[in-house]
Amino acid sequence: MTTATARTALITGAGRNIGRAVALALAREGFDVVVNGSSDRAAAESVAAEARALGVRALVAMGDVGSPAECARIAGEALAEFGTVDVLVNNAALRPAKAFLDLTVEDWRRVMAVDMEAAIWLSQAVLPGMLAQGWGRIVNFTGMNAIHGYAGRAPVSVAKHGLWGLTKSMGKEFGPKGVTVNAISPGPIAADDEDDNPTEYRQKMVARVPVGRMGRPREVAAVVRMLASEDGAFVNGQMLQVNGGAET
Repeated sequence: MTTATARTALITGAGRNIGRAVALALAREGFDVVVNGSSDRAAAESVAAEARALGVRALVAMGDVGSPAECARIAGEALAEFGTVDVLVNNAALRPAKAFLDLTVEDWRRVMAVDMEAAIWLSQAVLPGMLAQGWGRIVNFTGMNAIHGYAGRAPVSVAKHGLWGLTKSMGKEFGPKGVTVNAISPGPIAADDEDDNPTEYRQKMVARVPVGRMGRPREVAAVVRMLASEDGAFVNGQMLQVNGGAET
């Protein structure tokens, strides 16, 4: 799918791994891209440069999506540069491990802010433009934490369950207006810089996957690309699992 007219995609956590793969996959399809990162500007600038080399425009919008004010600023920069954000990909997330009895209020609120609430504030910022044109795509990343409850990751599981609920609710509210809202749940995905050495962690992860290997960021990005295309117009309010058949 190559867009007939330029459309813009904002991807959070786009400096590496899945976020980077999504930004570049959409750039290859003709989307201008807004590359968000929280701290590593060099990584975000590198992704933006790769996107520009593909013939599209790219903006780096650094900021902490765990802050509602920062969400507004990031979206504002994107809208000022491109006029609309047609595709929003809420990829940035925290996955800290901490025993439940050791959790602090700050621990809990931080995960909720980044893993769930950022999708609310960013969506509120870009939805008016989507609704005005009668077309838009919002893709949230849940992960297997939205399906299982994991020991030591209570805030993450709660946030990702909440994001799945948000996806279903928004899909019902905005689907009739031309804006689809979906979630992607990746399984074990190898990082950009991860080799194929059979480490104990990798062996443990692969043992859960019937296809017998870790996934690749580009394979997750391919599903985002489909959802962002006209071919994805009838997929709404769903959670698509990209996990090689891992037990759910």
